Amino acid sequence: MTIRAPAGFAAIITAAGRGLRAGGGRPKQWQDLSGRSVLARAVDAFGGFERVVLVVHAQDMAQALAEFAGRVTIVTGAETRSASVMAGLQALEGQASHVLIHDGARPLVTDAVVGGVIGALQQGAIAAAPALPVSDALWRGQDGHVTATAPREGLFRAQTPQGFSLPDILAAHRAHPDGAADDVELALRMGHRVAITQGSEDNLKITWPEDFARAENLLGTAMDIRLGNGFDVHAFGPGDHVWLCGIQIPHTAGLVGHSDADVGMHALTDAIYGALAEGDIGRHFPPSDPQWKGADSAVFLKHAADLARARGFDFGNADVTLICETPKIGPHAAAMQARLAQIIGVDQTRISVKATTSEKLGFTGRGEGIASIATVALMKG
Repeated sequence: MTIRAPAGFAAIITAAGRGLRAGGGRPKQWQDLSGRSVLARAVDAFGGFERVVLVVHAQDMAQALAEFAGRVTIVTGAETRSASVMAGLQALEGQASHVLIHDGARPLVTDAVVGGVIGALQQGAIAAAPALPVSDALWRGQDGHVTATAPREGLFRAQTPQGFSLPDILAAHRAHPDGAADDVELALRMGHRVAITQGSEDNLKITWPEDFARAENLLGTAMDIRLGNGFDVHAFGPGDHVWLCGIQIPHTAGLVGHSDADVGMHALTDAIYGALAEGDIGRHFPPSDPQWKGADSAVFLKHAADLARARGFDFGNADVTLICETPKIGPHAAAMQARLAQIIGVDQTRISVKATTSEKLGFTGRGEGIASIATVALMKG
């Protein structure tokens, strides 16, 4: 769920840094985190804001436009974080009353953290920012040795998004073009009180290579379950066999279709696409394309299964029901089950194939064709 920001609230996401300490050969915000970029996850957290400004490095502008055009306003950043924030503030000047400024390298910020900042600003604070109290002992060190201890009372670990009255933080940046460690420091220089709101241990900033593993583990705690269903029909026509769930069955007629007309496999393929919100077979394999004429439907099913895995999903189970008077499905159900499991790449105990009749009713009851329904469960986490 993404929090819905009040009218007048905007967001700036800073992503112009190079961030190479995290490894990977390119800026950390553009690296993959469980199938999506770090930055994409940060942007998603502010999907409930009417105005979002994304500040990126000039070298990353083409990639930013390809990934985020139409969703956010994209501006070019500068050499320092403060100057990049200033570019974002100028893009919002006169268009919002308040602004939340967030690091694009914090991909796991929660609605609760964002909502806490918004709430403080709504209650009259000029500035508010999330933080966590320091709980560990603090040392000073030099040359690999402890040189002194330091008290931790009253110390906090700062996080983002940091929220402000937009006119006030814009004035602070203009008054201090030399910049600061963060925007809270600029607000303090202007004499503003900054409210501390509740931060989160999950709201980590990707800085070092090991931070990716920690973020992956945190993402893994949230289960994503998708259900999809598919339905397909093919009429009988000339022929001496039918393809059903990948098995060739002798019959007094064939099934008519652009491909091999495997009605069971088509229904299951559409169920997977449906669970992924990816439309149907026709979107991925248009019947107007002659290359798919007579094609083995295993091509379609494997494409859907591979797409699910590329998105990080595993298969829970799949259930296919064939609706027809003839041919008899029972003698072939186990072979169908095994074939579908082979194509998808799962144990066949996760695949069910069964049949029913329509009690002589409708087109299937009159022996004019075969219908199939399928349901699939996909799981991530």
